[in-house]
Amino acid sequence: MADPDPNRTTPPPLPPMEALESPYNVDAERAVLGACMHDAAVIDTVRPVLGDDAFYRPAHETIWRALLAQRREDKPTDPIVLSEVLQQQGDLQRVGDRVYLHQLADALYGITSAEHHAEIIRQRADLRRLLTSAVRTVQRAQEPGADPEAIRSDAEAEMRAERERALSSGQGRLARFAVDGWSFVRETGADTEPLWGTREQTVWAPGESLMIVGAPGVGKTTLAHQVIFARLGLQETVLELPVAPSRRVLYLAMDRPKQIAKAMARRVFDTDEKILQDGLVVWQGPLPATLDKEPDLLADLAAAHQADTIVIDSLKDAVSTMVDDSLAVAFHNARMRALRGGVEILELHHQRKATADAPRGQRPALDQVYGSTWLTAGAGSVLFVTGRAGDPAVTLHHLKTPTGEVGPLDVTHDHKRGTTTVDPSRDPAALLRNAVNGMTVRELAAVLTGGAEPERADVEKARRHLTRLVDSGLATKADGIAGGTGGGQQARYYASARHLTAVG
Repeated sequence: MADPDPNRTTPPPLPPMEALESPYNVDAERAVLGACMHDAAVIDTVRPVLGDDAFYRPAHETIWRALLAQRREDKPTDPIVLSEVLQQQGDLQRVGDRVYLHQLADALYGITSAEHHAEIIRQRADLRRLLTSAVRTVQRAQEPGADPEAIRSDAEAEMRAERERALSSGQGRLARFAVDGWSFVRETGADTEPLWGTREQTVWAPGESLMIVGAPGVGKTTLAHQVIFARLGLQETVLELPVAPSRRVLYLAMDRPKQIAKAMARRVFDTDEKILQDGLVVWQGPLPATLDKEPDLLADLAAAHQADTIVIDSLKDAVSTMVDDSLAVAFHNARMRALRGGVEILELHHQRKATADAPRGQRPALDQVYGSTWLTAGAGSVLFVTGRAGDPAVTLHHLKTPTGEVGPLDVTHDHKRGTTTVDPSRDPAALLRNAVNGMTVRELAAVLTGGAEPERADVEKARRHLTRLVDSGLATKADGIAGGTGGGQQARYYASARHLTAVG
């Protein structure tokens, strides 16, 4: 009898059951165990990711359970102590003796990468569970007189149980990053010191990206490099504001890496060699994929290079297109996944070409940043540098602020040394210190806006500047004339004796 469907293709035969290889990654298992031996606190991080029965090698599972027991009792987890524990349990020879434990401890790829390696182990364990279920289904289907309905019902029940197990476990994708409201408010690092700036004037807040925007040649890279070097401990402040230290910086030099190297070389000395070798990693040229296509790539890069800070230079080279809202949202997802993993992000970006020749000192707006509005909407802080290409004197505007606004600041780049200094003529503290008769809020606002008639927003910003100076003890406030118009605008502010003495 002829086949009614001559175009039908026969599916390839299933491989024999004994030929199926269980998914596993021994290197990831070794890396996690080694990290836990170096730092017992890592156990708390990887335990909810791993769940139960995650290790493929029985010896690794035995070592893991010994580590858990030590951690529960707040005891050391180093290989020497662990060897004694396993010896007492009668498991030391079975896991590979003391030599193997020390080999595990030496297989350290970075404590910060342990969570990422734990995810690999968990994924392989889940695949093994699914494979076991599939093999069981195939075997039942091949039995004489097999009942399809019964097999289908059992298979569906197994899949439901597996899904419920994954969702209810700490590593389930719907539960892993969820916390109760109290922990979210009090324990997730909301009340922390800035990465750059002060609590009152924060340029870069932890857990929020910083974007530096400007036309080519206005010193975005010069400014960013100073922040990087401060993060590495080679200087303490940038624009007279403190910068917190970093463990390791990953610099994505996607845009003209040779010029970036030349710019960095201006302030690098022979004595910096060890710090730069250990604390700075530079990726040269395009990434393996754009961040909108692979949202996990940014976090993966940080984990691979054990970096807690990433610099994206520049944003246009990291995303397929800047104007598509959906791709901008996809990039923001990549940004947030890295931030959620404890990686701080500094982004260099460009302004719209039509605004590149705006008069110096004119205040820009967020809509002058090139690309989709979702790029700046997702950033924690946005600095905008205005000026002409190559001009050493430029103006820095703080368009999006985590706390109080910094500036506007007139700054001067030293192109030979790669440094930037603040012009005191736009510094509220310096202006007040030099004002013999004090200043009103409106007078300060007029100076900060370049002499133009200040708008209401300018007046309120000036008021906040003066209020901060009063609160910090650097200024005093004298109430205005009774019955005067303008409310607080009639009050005069004077530099305090403490401020004058400190400067003198």
